[in-house]
Amino acid sequence: MPFIPVDKIVHYYTIEGAEDAPALVFANSLGSDHRIWDPVLPHLKDKFRIIRYDQRGHGLSNATPPPYSIDDLVNDLAGLLAGLKIDNAVFCGLSVGGMIAQGLAACYPERARALILCDTAMQIGPPSMWDERIAVIQKGGVGVLTEPIMERWFTLAFRESRAAEFSGYINMLERTPVEGYIGTCCAIRDADLREAATSIDRPTLVLCGDQDMATPPELAGKLADAITGAKFTLIENAAHISCVEQPEIFSRLLLDFVEGISSA
Repeated sequence: MPFIPVDKIVHYYTIEGAEDAPALVFANSLGSDHRIWDPVLPHLKDKFRIIRYDQRGHGLSNATPPPYSIDDLVNDLAGLLAGLKIDNAVFCGLSVGGMIAQGLAACYPERARALILCDTAMQIGPPSMWDERIAVIQKGGVGVLTEPIMERWFTLAFRESRAAEFSGYINMLERTPVEGYIGTCCAIRDADLREAATSIDRPTLVLCGDQDMATPPELAGKLADAITGAKFTLIENAAHISCVEQPEIFSRLLLDFVEGISSA
């Protein structure tokens, strides 16, 4: 399995696709790992060199003691790219992954060819909400919040009709290290990317599930408004993890966007 140290923190990553294809980097959400992008791979792997990785504290990457900051997570990604000798890429991030993509485009603009920011925002929730979540998890573990988190991750239709997949995503969430989950909660709690977003000058597509309760369409729309020239599209019949619920639509929107900026 491929692992790489970034400032003494070991990250797990995968690379698929031809070496000479444009690089497309995916960043996952809180409580998930690189596998949330599995459903879109069949639609994209022939077009891109796809890099996925597990963020600090998730999947097979090291979980360091909390707190983490968005800057920590941005620098992790920048270090990963440097280690893999990837100078420039399209970045697609979901939720906190989208915040990381915003931060990377603001701090390392030369590395970002374009952005796809999914079910994310410049700020997510009041700090008190994250403090409450951290306190609950410190006492009872990640699994104590499985039900409300799953209600935000997926629509009722998904939860009822795709029971086997739904069970697998519960496992993914509940196996997230407590240190990693809390550390990333701290990063989201303290992140304010409003100024960073207005500095982004790369082609940007903002996507959001029409039933997303974690980062509602209103927040995603504000993000698109803050980035000069950004496009905003709702994905119907999807909640927070839109790439899992509607992979065909998600992939088509991503491909159309990247092909559009390439031809331009």
